[in-house]
Amino acid sequence: MEPSPGGRDARPAVTPVAAVLPAGGSGERLGGATPKQFCAVQGRPLVSYTVRAMERISWIANIIVVVSPENIEIMKSIIERYGHKRVTIVKGGITRHRSIFNGLKVFAENEFSNHLLQKPEVVIIHDAVRPFVEEDILSKVVMAAKEHGAAGAIRPLVSTVIASAADGCLDHSLERARYRASEMPQAFLFDIIYEAYRQCTDYDLDYGTECLHLALKYCKTNAKLVEGTADLWKVTYKRDLYAAESIIKDNLSQEVCVITDVREAVAQVGFLLHECLKSQIKVEAISISLSKNDSHLQNIFSGQCYNFVCIKGKKYAIQETQQLVDMLEKSNIPLLYPVVLILVHLDISENISFSIGMEELTRIKKFAREVKKKNILVYGLLIQYKDHLLLQETVNSAAALIMALIKDRNPELIGQLLVA
Repeated sequence: MEPSPGGRDARPAVTPVAAVLPAGGSGERLGGATPKQFCAVQGRPLVSYTVRAMERISWIANIIVVVSPENIEIMKSIIERYGHKRVTIVKGGITRHRSIFNGLKVFAENEFSNHLLQKPEVVIIHDAVRPFVEEDILSKVVMAAKEHGAAGAIRPLVSTVIASAADGCLDHSLERARYRASEMPQAFLFDIIYEAYRQCTDYDLDYGTECLHLALKYCKTNAKLVEGTADLWKVTYKRDLYAAESIIKDNLSQEVCVITDVREAVAQVGFLLHECLKSQIKVEAISISLSKNDSHLQNIFSGQCYNFVCIKGKKYAIQETQQLVDMLEKSNIPLLYPVVLILVHLDISENISFSIGMEELTRIKKFAREVKKKNILVYGLLIQYKDHLLLQETVNSAAALIMALIKDRNPELIGQLLVA
């Protein structure tokens, strides 16, 4: 999910800054044939979320993604499909350190690029499988690196660390309060970390994992340790993918736009639905005619809202729904995240029940399947009431269904007509 932009003082007073994202892992601990950085989360590869987290920060001039040779074409297709900018793909080495070194070389050597990129004053190193990094922590490690030469995020240890003897029995344990877990992101003055990699031994390159240690060992640079946030965790196992998906779904479920037309009955239901939803989610309500090009709606589409509820007083109107889909597509909102579009239909007739034929149901489902290819999930919801005294109860039921659809984002339910 898009983190909120930091304030002016969040921007480091250095230019330029670059980021190196090692993404060459095999995903052995994850299990399965697909490396974890390329596993889909809400239909989109994990590495794309991390690239986007860096890309949306204006003061990061270049993003270097280091991947294994066999995955270069896959990475190129991800960059193209999701419209990522300022990204250079570099061939990785056989170990983490060798891959990071290759990523640094694009600023100093011609070995991995046709042309040298502008050498940054500070370089960020961050795992491609840590997608939830915020601008605030990136800014903190960059500013600390500028002052101290190197800096890295840390977190308290969750478990006690023990050492085992040769016979497999306990040798000793460490005092947990004195130690911290080293996390990402880390940041360095470019000249320091590049020189450290140039000097380090093959043993360091093949068996080491800690960049801060290389800066200390070869450049006598004591890194500043910066307390990190809980969302810096690394996707390592399959359960972490599920956790990542849950976080992304939760982030996408923070706001909904309720669109109504100007007719009295529709406006009344729209008002009641707004009142019912606002205790659970931020609600933006608009009353418009979809036949007009409403600037307010265009502004909503250009923002960070990924959920839309459109209330209509008649049966399914594919043409008007297509208008909404076209506006969403032009906004590029669905490019990165799945958008939920819930079409609410009112049946307020006293004698004639709402009916829809199989032919129309088939047409609606076909439309929803086509729109899903654009990363837009279309659902139908029928609010049926004969007695105005029961309207509030019916709207409460509709609100519960809307929240469930928004939070779950279940592609299996697209094109269905649910009844409140």
